[in-house]
Amino acid sequence: MELIREIIVPTDNTYLLKLPDEMIGKQVEVIAFEVEARPDADIEVRRKRLNESLAGLRVDLSNFKFDRDEANNYDE
Repeated sequence: MELIREIIVPTDNTYLLKLPDEMIGKQVEVIAFEVEARPDADIEVRRKRLNESLAGLRVDLSNFKFDRDEANNYDE
């Protein structure tokens, strides 16, 4: 079963919904209702929350040097 979910801000009272070919000839349900804006819908708010969540997981790799010989030395 395939699900299509779109949250839009309509600019007109008509909306064209393109359905996948798998839905042709099948019974489908279309529901439209008003939803409240999510507080984290703003990309800057989401970015800030993500950065806060990942702050403790960051590793400073600025002095890291990759040694190909060491990486491929399977005998040791």
